[in-house]
Amino acid sequence: MIDNDSVIKLEDISFSYTGSDIQVLDHLNLEINKGDRIGLIAPNGSGKTTLLHTIMGLCKPDSGTIKVFGKILNNEKDFLQVRSKVGLLFQDSDDQLFCPTVLEDVAFGPLNLGFSRTEAIDIAEKTLKRLGIQLFEHSVTHKLSGGQKRLVALASVLAMEPEVLLLDEPTAGLDNKVKKKLIHILNSLDISYFVISHEFDFANAVTDKIYSMENGRILRDDEIHIHHHEHVHQHGKHPHIHK
Repeated sequence: MIDNDSVIKLEDISFSYTGSDIQVLDHLNLEINKGDRIGLIAPNGSGKTTLLHTIMGLCKPDSGTIKVFGKILNNEKDFLQVRSKVGLLFQDSDDQLFCPTVLEDVAFGPLNLGFSRTEAIDIAEKTLKRLGIQLFEHSVTHKLSGGQKRLVALASVLAMEPEVLLLDEPTAGLDNKVKKKLIHILNSLDISYFVISHEFDFANAVTDKIYSMENGRILRDDEIHIHHHEHVHQHGKHPHIHK
């Protein structure tokens, strides 16, 4: 029986890198349903990025089941069929942007989906305008600031009209102005997304629930506590700092 509300479901996923006996993911379970906005906060080396790469088929698990839109994914062909529906924003924007200009970068995805060049350019222009960064469209991508690149990278993902969005440390290296813009953009989206971050305040601003990750497994937190003074607080099973 297919659960029509389930977008991504990982069941008992284990993964270790070749030559290592360390389980980066250890019988991990995760479900993202339609309308979910989930945050994941965990330290470096906890397997967060590996988790996203596993969902996208970039890392092949040693065991477990990956379901996307109710379909079990086993091989590269299976993953190819769903990648246009699952958008991944990389932590390093330079890994995602490689065309000479911003407009070409954002139009690249729609072109790969089979749209004509005219249609792809139109989609790119509308996406840039939607994100409020249309003034960048003729800019040389590699000359942009880190924050500008992050917004363009997000536009390049959204131009493909994914049904779910995965974001890997989207605020890394960003100033407060760009962070606020990113918060506004994410809150305006009408799709499910799963965002991993080191920043509790950011995650709390853009998600409905926040999980943590420890020893290769997802730990669910049922309550989010906001504190306005600086301290170390035991939130669920993962300690972090609020300001």
